[in-house]
Amino acid sequence: MKYRPSRRTRRFGIGAAAITVLAGMNGPALYRFSSDKYHAYKINQPEYKAENGHWDVVDVPQQYRINTIHAALLHTGKVLLVAGSGNNAKNFAAKSFRSVLWDPEKNTFTNIPTPKDLFCSGHSQLPDGKLLVAGGTQRYEKLKGDVEKAGGLMFVHNEDPDKPKTLPAGTRFTGKESGKTFVSKDPLLVPRATKKTNPKTKKVTVSASTARVYVEALRKGRKYQTGTEDNYRIAGLKGKDRQNFYGIAQKLSFDKKDFQGIKMAYEFDPVAERYIPVDPMNEARWYPTLTGLQDGKVLAVSGLDEIGQVVPGKNEIYDPKTKKWKYLPKKRFFPTYPALFLTGKGRIFYTGSNAGYGPDDKGRTPGIWDLKSNRFDVVPGISDPDALETSMSVLLPPAQDQRYMVLGGGGVGEDATSTAKTRIADLRSDKPRFRNGPELYAKARYPSSVILPDDTVLTTNGSGDYRGRGDTNVLKAELYTPKTNTARPVADPLVGRNYHSGALLLPDGRVMTFGSDSLFGDKANTKPGEFQQQIDLYTPPYLFRDSRPKLTDTAPRTVKPGRKSTYRTAHPSAITRMRLIRPGSFTHVTNVEQRSIALDFTRTKDGVTVTLPKDASLVPPGWYMLNAVDDQGTPSKAVWVKVPAPAPPKK
Repeated sequence: MKYRPSRRTRRFGIGAAAITVLAGMNGPALYRFSSDKYHAYKINQPEYKAENGHWDVVDVPQQYRINTIHAALLHTGKVLLVAGSGNNAKNFAAKSFRSVLWDPEKNTFTNIPTPKDLFCSGHSQLPDGKLLVAGGTQRYEKLKGDVEKAGGLMFVHNEDPDKPKTLPAGTRFTGKESGKTFVSKDPLLVPRATKKTNPKTKKVTVSASTARVYVEALRKGRKYQTGTEDNYRIAGLKGKDRQNFYGIAQKLSFDKKDFQGIKMAYEFDPVAERYIPVDPMNEARWYPTLTGLQDGKVLAVSGLDEIGQVVPGKNEIYDPKTKKWKYLPKKRFFPTYPALFLTGKGRIFYTGSNAGYGPDDKGRTPGIWDLKSNRFDVVPGISDPDALETSMSVLLPPAQDQRYMVLGGGGVGEDATSTAKTRIADLRSDKPRFRNGPELYAKARYPSSVILPDDTVLTTNGSGDYRGRGDTNVLKAELYTPKTNTARPVADPLVGRNYHSGALLLPDGRVMTFGSDSLFGDKANTKPGEFQQQIDLYTPPYLFRDSRPKLTDTAPRTVKPGRKSTYRTAHPSAITRMRLIRPGSFTHVTNVEQRSIALDFTRTKDGVTVTLPKDASLVPPGWYMLNAVDDQGTPSKAVWVKVPAPAPPKK
């Protein structure tokens, strides 16, 4: 009797044969398929999550997906996502500026009317919980070949000491020698001339004032450019104004035109959920850094001005009480988006991190800056000093230790150089200097670092080359422990993130990551890149444990520096640390807001009593997240605490 295989056996045999043929024809594809399946299985196992954490994608409805450039956590628990024009010139031309408010707890979204192009602005948390947003985009960059009209900088002079004058946008300037006419693109206030009297001779000297504005030729074409300096008559002036007001310009040509900044500033109100205009800055700024100070005021530094040049060291301070800006008396130059941290005695520590624009030999040396005297003490020893652009800087937890880490970075501009170095400076030392920490997971520009409540630092993503060029996005993440000066890998991110990306700690202990603006979409650098609109959530290992402490007094409260406050918790004996964490405000590899302060505390029968430090330079005024951390390193959900500005000293 002949054996006849069953139908099931025949099907299995045919399938096995097909797999064998497929494996022979396309072995690597089959391997990748099974490898991907196994990876998906592995990362979802409880043991893996408890060791490495886990990534999830946020479900964002289509109408709320934007090119997130800036993100800030507000004391309402919501996150303000800001695109402005989103690095999209078409949006800029259409005046389509976007902001979206996201509630991570409910996963709800709200479109926020956005008054100006806040793309590439600066931002800082204010003492009352509002977010100061200043600067942004006045004009998009144009490269050689894209410039259709000759243009450049016009210096406008006023020799009248008795009156200033505002020239409207569209004012025409005609060269006396060339006869060529150029038009201003923005309104310009030309101050009155200065007049000084010699007390001995009584002779009066008048010095002309100067203001500058960007101008373009009336028509397209190279015949309308100029090659030499010329004096320019200003159309529309009458009487003596014709002699007192005039323009002088060098070459007005088809050279590359950089981005240009705006002076406008706004406070975003988290309760009213709207932007409120305040007084504009004295300087236009695109790519500025805003740093909160110990008295609640805000320092604004660097940026590209209204004609696309790096602001030449003219720094200013915003007073949230008066809503006005005031220049610092002395200048100090920094490249754009410098990492400037408030440190002990109210001084500013510049780590050397920056992003984008400025000469390679000016303003790039790390040091401690005294705002009152303008003294700058260099902090030496940083490794790979030529690869600090697009590096990440973070004040390591707890903030009392005053140890700062600089991670990764690359060469100036579009340089392909990148580094895996981490460098640490201890400012408590008699002679602070940088020393190397453990190597980062890869050579990386644009890494994002977030301080966690358990005193570790999560660092994720970046790219090996400028804006991910050459398909160099890094799909890695790690947790660094300052106490042991060690780092370990954790779960890999879901997508690549480089330029225009960032990350924030949320009140529930998770971390959101956003953005990425790759220049190209392929290894050969032939396919244009697409902005990564996906938002991801990383759940750290500490949230995959069996128990979690809970602070039951969740109502927000105000606690003055040096004062005590008591919170109830079910198991106070398990609490080993209390941390006060300032909410982050992230853009362009820059988040100088985030800091974690260790609080002294005592256990009570049914809770803990914390004591806030007195030093306002350690705990600048504003809203904070308070976390209890147990003996397993698991943090509670945050409770919001408001730290008011210190009272002004008595006269």
